[in-house]
Amino acid sequence: MGYRVAVVGATGAVGREIIKTLAEREFPVREIIALASGRSVGQQISFGEDTVLTVKALDAFDFKGTDIALFSPGAAVSAVHAPRAAAAGCVVIDNTSQFRMEPGVPLVVPEVNPQALRAFARRNIIANPNCSTIQMVLALKPLHDIARVKRVVVSTYQSVSGAGKEAMDELWSQTRAMFVNEMPPPEQFPKQIAFNCIPQIDVFMDDGATKEEWKMAVETRKILDPDIQVIATCVRVPVFIGHAEAVHVEFEGQITEAEARAAWRAMPGVTLLDTREDGGYTTPAESAGEDSVYVSRLRRDRTVPHGLAFWCVADNLRKGAALNAVQIAEALDREELLKRPA
Repeated sequence: MGYRVAVVGATGAVGREIIKTLAEREFPVREIIALASGRSVGQQISFGEDTVLTVKALDAFDFKGTDIALFSPGAAVSAVHAPRAAAAGCVVIDNTSQFRMEPGVPLVVPEVNPQALRAFARRNIIANPNCSTIQMVLALKPLHDIARVKRVVVSTYQSVSGAGKEAMDELWSQTRAMFVNEMPPPEQFPKQIAFNCIPQIDVFMDDGATKEEWKMAVETRKILDPDIQVIATCVRVPVFIGHAEAVHVEFEGQITEAEARAAWRAMPGVTLLDTREDGGYTTPAESAGEDSVYVSRLRRDRTVPHGLAFWCVADNLRKGAALNAVQIAEALDREELLKRPA
């Protein structure tokens, strides 16, 4: 028998991708329930080829008897309903920022720190990392195993889908408006996003960093190594799907380019596509719809004793969100950390 699974925030971009990914990967589902806010109740979402889900109200849903709930409704909603689900005996996999840095809540990328999953029973909640963190730590992990990462300087180029469907709609409407000279004022972003780049994702903190930049630093340390230092500059770019990162890494010891290439080739979830010729790299557009984190533009950083630089891209809705959440559920099942219904 399969599990009774709830998807919270089912009508959002990530929620829909979670439902799609569960079907594509044939996760053992006995019953799946789509949950969202009251304004979405009654909408229909396809699950696989033959099943149509009718969205139910989250506020009125009783999680008792539900085995797994994959949350992606926004942090404020998760703050209220994830503990309610966990208290009912449901294992929560939360894709928001609400629980990531809380003690007793594992922050997991299954290919990187699967051992952390065993701590989930303390709270019955597992946190999915930030999308930009996921792809970076996946690329860093095999290198860290060779020479230990000391410091990371990263600039991100993040698509608008990371801010939700309304943000994607704003990029589309502004792009269209540009050609008729009727640019509407920005609503989802602090400045115009069409044909522009915005060096702000999330709110500013006291030290001048944005919260997105802070997330990349603290989450990397929680997932990979508490001694790693990270400085990030996170930029929103006019791309619909796919995040890119320019990553400069300083290591404690020697690591060669050949060693890095071999490590990436052996790393699950990473694809090395790097030839030193025109077009010999992967772009965000090419990552859309793909499960892998793509690495290219590898070269030595000669400004530090032991340094490498590289470029990585990934579909932020898949590996950066939905796929990673589903892989967490798969790992729980595979490691028999969940009680399968009889």
